[in-house]
Amino acid sequence: MLSAKSLFQEIIDNDESFRLFCSIAAGGESQGGWENGRIAALIPESERGLAPKVARHGADEDKHGRIFNALMKKRGLEPVPVPAEADYTMLLEKYGIGLAHERLRSDDRLSVRDIVTYLAHSRVTEQRASEQMVMLRKHFGDDPVLGRAVKMISNDEDNHLAYCHEELLRFAYAGHGRAIQRILRECALAEIAVYRDVSLAVMDHMGRILGWPKPKAAALAAGIHAVYAYERLGGWRRMVSLRMPERRDALGGPASAAPEFA
Repeated sequence: MLSAKSLFQEIIDNDESFRLFCSIAAGGESQGGWENGRIAALIPESERGLAPKVARHGADEDKHGRIFNALMKKRGLEPVPVPAEADYTMLLEKYGIGLAHERLRSDDRLSVRDIVTYLAHSRVTEQRASEQMVMLRKHFGDDPVLGRAVKMISNDEDNHLAYCHEELLRFAYAGHGRAIQRILRECALAEIAVYRDVSLAVMDHMGRILGWPKPKAAALAAGIHAVYAYERLGGWRRMVSLRMPERRDALGGPASAAPEFA
């Protein structure tokens, strides 16, 4: 019987599939770290108070990338290139979601609308990240090696999501409510399509590495399409709601250090 735990256990137990999984995760986190670092540097003067939180967000993402690389190193593995069809962050940019990398490479200050766009994009993607880490924490939180990494990253993702809620509500109260809801909806509908495509691509690569029989691969693909159907019919709405979080000022302090895996 297929289950999330058995599927991830199979991926984790095989060096090649584990290396691909960690490489994809590390690449996405490192890219997020760069993006947040550039946004922190380019924040408009009127929002300079937000810069330390954006920088903390980027530092957390960089830390997550180092954690995934350390997990590979512990098993004597080297990262592999991320397949283009499995590159979540770059595919989101291709869809025009978030702030374009070309824009972030310039030295021009961002606008307040740019910051709203960044926060809305982050609110959607951090929802996905938080949910994925909750699942991994449920199944592997007690693992002697993966447990520490999973718990730390999960806590960080929850902090990131809380921060996005709080800051977007602040901008909504300042008169940006309609723009926020429009951008959130656009981001959510694009994200669920990208997530579907990336999930199919990753499962295709994993299937070839692990030698999955066609019926198993077909069942997993059907499950991915079913999740997309649910999200397209209304599940995406969980990504666009805003509420004041229990964790206030979640990114108000310095980033915590990555655990050692020696």
